[in-house]
Amino acid sequence: MTSNRRQQDRDRRRRQRRGQRRQSRQQTGVERVGPVQFSGPMGLMQRHTRSFFLGGIVVMVLSLGGIFFTTNLGASSPQDPTPTPTATAESTAESSATPEDEEIVRSYEAAPELTIDPEATYEAVIHLEGGDVRIELYAAEAPIAVNNFVFLAENRFYDGLTFHRVLPGFVAQTGDPTAAGSGSPGYQLEAESNDLTFERGVLSMAQSPAGISGSQFFITLGPAPHLNADFTVFGRVIEGIELLDELTPRDPSEPDQPEGDRITSIEILPQGS
Repeated sequence: MTSNRRQQDRDRRRRQRRGQRRQSRQQTGVERVGPVQFSGPMGLMQRHTRSFFLGGIVVMVLSLGGIFFTTNLGASSPQDPTPTPTATAESTAESSATPEDEEIVRSYEAAPELTIDPEATYEAVIHLEGGDVRIELYAAEAPIAVNNFVFLAENRFYDGLTFHRVLPGFVAQTGDPTAAGSGSPGYQLEAESNDLTFERGVLSMAQSPAGISGSQFFITLGPAPHLNADFTVFGRVIEGIELLDELTPRDPSEPDQPEGDRITSIEILPQGS
């Protein structure tokens, strides 16, 4: 009994001492130790860790962006670009003829200046693979169209182009660099009119909603009086009309069309030839 009481007394005293120590700690408090503060460059980096981190991200993004921009610029800039030739139609038809060994120009900034003599006689020969078609040009009745036709022919604009639209009994049309029916030399012609009528074998410039074409012309394969009020005649076939009747029929507005017959060249004949 005495031993049990002693043991109980010891346990009670032990619990009392633990309680006193716990109460003492609560009253006194425990101070937590903060982070270690460095000095010098390490301290600067420690105090501005977030700024250094964000700055690093910005530098990395800018570097990657510069690499991406440089790569795409190089991919879109070929080392040997081939520009589209352009020229201003200011020279006379006689002095501006394109030599055989020079590249043909098919894009101009403006229509040619009027350099022909409206009182003179002009003729042209359309050289086809199957023969020649001789044409009389009406310089007095349509000086703008004739002047333009002479200029383009002398500069070999029509060399190699095809009759892209051939409707038997109606018209044979050519002068489109694209052969699709919508090409031009980059300009439109001014309108002009006369009293000449659309009989078989006459020439006229084509038209579109944009105006009078600068290069496309057609030759009628039969009488077309319904064109008299809207189009202007500037020439007439005097030899070789039968060659135009033999051209391959073609309508660029329809799919799966055959290749058009090609013009070898158009020659402007000297006066009196």
